[in-house]
Amino acid sequence: MADPLIVKICGIKTYDMLDVAIAAGADMVGFMHFQRSPRHVSIDDLGGLISAARGRIESCVVLVNPDNSCVAEVAALGPDWIQLHGPETPHRVEAIRAEAGVEIMKALPIGGAEDVARVAEFSEVADRVLLDAKPPKGADRPGGLGESFDWSLLDALDPSLPFMLSGGLTPDNVAEAINRVKPLGVDVSSGVERAPGVKDKRLIEAFIRNARAAV
Repeated sequence: MADPLIVKICGIKTYDMLDVAIAAGADMVGFMHFQRSPRHVSIDDLGGLISAARGRIESCVVLVNPDNSCVAEVAALGPDWIQLHGPETPHRVEAIRAEAGVEIMKALPIGGAEDVARVAEFSEVADRVLLDAKPPKGADRPGGLGESFDWSLLDALDPSLPFMLSGGLTPDNVAEAINRVKPLGVDVSSGVERAPGVKDKRLIEAFIRNARAAV
């Protein structure tokens, strides 16, 4: 039997939406600690949200090219995961994993065959990889920014390599994505929002329901 699908709701900023994600059956929540994001959560607020999640759902703090002091500050709050969403090299990912003592997820932007070819390098130094859409040219922050990528690019990936899928997922296309790509898990942020950074309870519930139904 296949492993159960992991569903991650990213960009949670409030206790209310944390409770919604848990009640709807998510496996992981992501908190963004990156000031240019409309989903940014301060260090002070992060501590409270991680504590509120502990024992109820896995928590993941998303960082972008963090320095050592930022990694140490976040790791001290005790999240289950740190997600690296910047241009970190495999060597840097390995160093952060050793230093943080927390499981590391590395997000990798996919825009072409050369990006797919690099996934294996990171799968050896991170506990999990997350494949996301490449940001549009000139974007001021990483991530798919609500856009999906050409999933057929992943046909070239080693089928034994587990990964999570992100980038442009919504309640409407998540089942198709799961059936087409067969990921370890799915990760959504803007696809369950009614405005940038504002999560919608019904969209979160629909996303999780449709993802579970596809398996």
